[in-house]
Amino acid sequence: MDVLLREAKDGILTLTMNRPEAINALTTEMLRELGKAIKEASAPEVRVVVLQGAGRGFCSGQDLREFEGQRISYKNHLRNYRSVVEGLAGLEKPVIAAIHGAAAGAGLSLALACDLRIASADAVLTTGFSKIGLIPDAGMNYHLPRMVGYARAFELEVLSGRIKAEEALSLGLVNKVVPVESFAEEVARLAGELAQGPTKTYGLIKRALRRSASASLEEMLEYEALLQEVAGRSEDHQEGVRAFYEKRPPHFQGK
Repeated sequence: MDVLLREAKDGILTLTMNRPEAINALTTEMLRELGKAIKEASAPEVRVVVLQGAGRGFCSGQDLREFEGQRISYKNHLRNYRSVVEGLAGLEKPVIAAIHGAAAGAGLSLALACDLRIASADAVLTTGFSKIGLIPDAGMNYHLPRMVGYARAFELEVLSGRIKAEEALSLGLVNKVVPVESFAEEVARLAGELAQGPTKTYGLIKRALRRSASASLEEMLEYEALLQEVAGRSEDHQEGVRAFYEKRPPHFQGK
């Protein structure tokens, strides 16, 4: 059985972590497949990526059984996560995490590395790491405090409580909570909307927001001007201007 399912349709690449019997616990094989799939998602025909889990949950984190009885180097193993997290964050097109059921440990880390998080009403999030005497990894210590602030991030990482969907929404961990029965439909609707948008512009927005985490105002003004020059030369910008004057919806091609 493939540990990662890929489906490409209408500009949407859906990546499904496929170990439902283990709530899609991450293995070295799955991480390597994810890394390859995210690199392949840079192809121009892909305009949005959806990351989801098969079965009853999104992802329960690292499969601890993979290393049972072994003495492993976490430093070496985390290189597998690094390629995935950097790939998700650096991919110059929108990435949606579709979260249902559990998103725990490194599974939550992967969700936080995505651009948008849509949660089913049955979603439960937890950092998890401290419960087994480890620190959060896979980028959680980068993304989480930027979303919720230091004090709340420390609380979530140290106490490792269960965060239900509505609480996750109030904390800013997810963008939207959707009833279970309409979850798949809403994910598809959002992905479809993004797939019809100005893909190159979305990628430049990601670049700008990532740079803003460590830049001064003066540096950002300069960087915005640089990126706007690139955006202004895009075919989608020209189409957007034409559509504005012609009073019609734009037909973006992602170019």
